[in-house]
Amino acid sequence: MAANEADGEKPLDPNIHRVDARTLRGLAHPLRLRLLNTLREFGPATASGLADRLGESSGATSYHLRQLATYGFVEDDPTLGKGRERWWRAVYMGITFDRTAEFLRDPNPEVRGATRLVLHEIAGSHTQELNTWLGTMHEWPEEWQHSWDVSDFKMRLTPELSLELAEKIHDLVESYRGRVPEDTEGSAVVRTHLHVFPRPTD
Repeated sequence: MAANEADGEKPLDPNIHRVDARTLRGLAHPLRLRLLNTLREFGPATASGLADRLGESSGATSYHLRQLATYGFVEDDPTLGKGRERWWRAVYMGITFDRTAEFLRDPNPEVRGATRLVLHEIAGSHTQELNTWLGTMHEWPEEWQHSWDVSDFKMRLTPELSLELAEKIHDLVESYRGRVPEDTEGSAVVRTHLHVFPRPTD
């Protein structure tokens, strides 16, 4: 899930959804974001299976899955399920926010509120994922314990160069996608977080 600001819309991979004001509202609930991320990471699941994984009631997961489907983020998986059992899958590999400033200036307070909620949930998710890694890294093979990174950098940039930096990092990360087949021994799904933002100097 990426949140970056751009002046114009660039063509996207068809597996990436560009969030607009309407679909933004469909994401504006903490459980919906967790459901969507879980389906993207672990693959298709039922409402009850997701409820067990996330520690929620199946009634809540079922309701919010239907809401995500209404906004086009999830869909039925026709290859799975028997009888009345309903399996859900994520429609897109990822989503991107490139109108954040526009959404935060929207005259509709619901759009502004939804934007803030989604962005804070993304930030909270990043923090949780990093803390989980730090707490469990000792359980991973030695090779992985030497193959991770937490870094921060400070430099003076213009807004244009800040955007250029973010876009180049996105391109670099994307260049690694698909290089390792899913069943490769010793491989793992790797999460990469990017935060680029200005800070006051006094």
